[in-house]
Amino acid sequence: MFYLLQTHQEMLSSIELGEEIVTAGGILGKVSKITDQYLELSISENTKIKVQKTSISAVLPKGTLKSI
Repeated sequence: MFYLLQTHQEMLSSIELGEEIVTAGGILGKVSKITDQYLELSISENTKIKVQKTSISAVLPKGTLKSI
């Protein structure tokens, strides 16, 4: 269990602007702003939301959003 938490924390600390991610709730988006505890995601043209970093479940390969 500790290994999974450590791996998740490493993933969160390595997220960069422009990366495509998926939240635990299934929301897909591109990172447009990063703060200590939150990310701003662009989920469609002219639509941005803020989510807690801890709600990020995976970083997706580039181009995933366009292929869906």
